[in-house]
Amino acid sequence: MPFERNYRPDQPSWLMRIGAFGGLVFMHVPVFIIILYAFTTEDRTYRFPPPGLTLHWFEKAFARADIWSSLSLSLAVAACATAIAMVLGTLAAFALARAKFRAKDSLTVLFVLPIALPGIVTGIALLAAMKFVDLEPSFVTIVMGHATFCTVIVYNNVIARLRRLPANWVEASMDLGAHGLQTLRYVLLPQVATAFLAGGMLAFALSFDEIIVTIFTAGKERTLPIWFFNELFRPRDRPITNVVAVIVIAVTLVPILLAYYFTRPDDEHETAR
Repeated sequence: MPFERNYRPDQPSWLMRIGAFGGLVFMHVPVFIIILYAFTTEDRTYRFPPPGLTLHWFEKAFARADIWSSLSLSLAVAACATAIAMVLGTLAAFALARAKFRAKDSLTVLFVLPIALPGIVTGIALLAAMKFVDLEPSFVTIVMGHATFCTVIVYNNVIARLRRLPANWVEASMDLGAHGLQTLRYVLLPQVATAFLAGGMLAFALSFDEIIVTIFTAGKERTLPIWFFNELFRPRDRPITNVVAVIVIAVTLVPILLAYYFTRPDDEHETAR
């Protein structure tokens, strides 16, 4: 057929290019609007083009103690939840990667369930568990709640890498005289290091801007997403909200780019093969 003779996967058609460009515009124009109106001189409306540009709102945002408090809390929660997730997720991945037992599939489903369920269901379940053990909402409960879904992110990244590793590498290491810890240190860990770090970066970004689970586990604590939620009802502070949104974009963009950087060489290697 003529279409089959002219089709080249490395040269997408104009229709595919227009579709891809349209998708990117649809996803990212709202983000650019937020960034633009963080610099506007208007304090209430979204007139386009903006009547003027200023850094005044950045000065006001940096001078507010409540913003710094919420930002530091979100960073601390994300760091703690990510650390827990990197340990638990990696250990679970090593345990289940090539294990064979009857309940393996059921256990795998249980591991991914926290991120597959709607956030409100996870939040209600965590709140019920906290009430059952008479645990008051605090920094610790927020970290515990975030660690539930962050563990899934790390687990999925590490186990996907482990499943691509040839099983005979471990056997060869053992044949050459290495014991279990040496095989783990010199063979397995170097191979999963980038997936481990990428999972941690993604988990940090996901935890930093999580709000649904946080609402059920925070109590009187106010992370940055909860601060955003409260500020939506203050129209005069809208430019400051946009400024904080720019800060959040910058904070979450860095780990996402790092995660992409850590996983990109493996994708290119597989494509080359």
